[in-house]
Amino acid sequence: MSKYQENPLYPDNLKTYSLAERSSKVSAADFARVFPPKGTMAEFIDCLPNILGGLELKDLLRCYRDARENHKARIWGMGAHVIKVGLNPLLIDLLKEGWITGIALNGAGIIHDFELAFAGMTSEDVGIQIKGGEFGMARETGEFLNAAVQAAAAENIGIGESVGKALAGSDLPYKELSLLAAAYDLNIPVTVHVAVGTDTIHFHPDCDGRALGQASLRDFYLFSAMVRGLDDGGVYLNVGSAVVLPEVFLKAVSYVRNLGLPLGGFTTAVFDFLHHYRPDQNVVKRPLEGKGRGFYFIGQHEILIPLFAAALKFPP
Repeated sequence: MSKYQENPLYPDNLKTYSLAERSSKVSAADFARVFPPKGTMAEFIDCLPNILGGLELKDLLRCYRDARENHKARIWGMGAHVIKVGLNPLLIDLLKEGWITGIALNGAGIIHDFELAFAGMTSEDVGIQIKGGEFGMARETGEFLNAAVQAAAAENIGIGESVGKALAGSDLPYKELSLLAAAYDLNIPVTVHVAVGTDTIHFHPDCDGRALGQASLRDFYLFSAMVRGLDDGGVYLNVGSAVVLPEVFLKAVSYVRNLGLPLGGFTTAVFDFLHHYRPDQNVVKRPLEGKGRGFYFIGQHEILIPLFAAALKFPP
């Protein structure tokens, strides 16, 4: 017999109910289905479970298709990693097919896009290059892009437009790989949002801080006009930017609303390989005011974005 004064609380009077009467969040009707041999992309998406990420991907695809059908903005805000992992051909195809109405990049995006157009390769080995102070010292990258930034300031246009114009008008051997050249040819706006000191071209001798700030600020105002188009059904995707573009997007939303312009009822989504604070707060949650929907998908860009792009192009 126990020496403790406290007696165990036995389940003699436990109240139960029938499992058949209980509401459950997971049903066999929502399970994944086996993908048929030689099935289509639409069938693959349909075979995904209607649970958590599977259901959310289907919902985002539906929102994105609706935005295109209703001529609402479809904006992609992208970190440079998206370009570095070889996705430009897919993005260019989406531009040509009318799936993207605007692109926002950080400062590194134009670096990798230019290097692809110039040399058909990019992304130096930082760990090796930085040992001797050679990281970021490619001469052509600094000269071409700083010249484009100065031209932007002189012409009173943004960095994205100026770089796109320079690339599109060049005879670079791989310019068909350039996202900015393709967007310029298609008259689809690209904005570039620079944090001074974060990009290698900023320490090249041709860098002009005044031109950099002027042209990037103009791009912010252009981006704000693009964001305005999200109202009542647009879609904004943040792909691979953990800090800069989520901050720019949040400020653009506030700026547009401060001007008295309607901005609500839109969809946002983040695609990244980690869950980050700023994309979660500044893209998925804070801007929506409970009148839209936000999604967060975690996985490698080189897998998720081709999957998403293919699913867009081959709807059910």
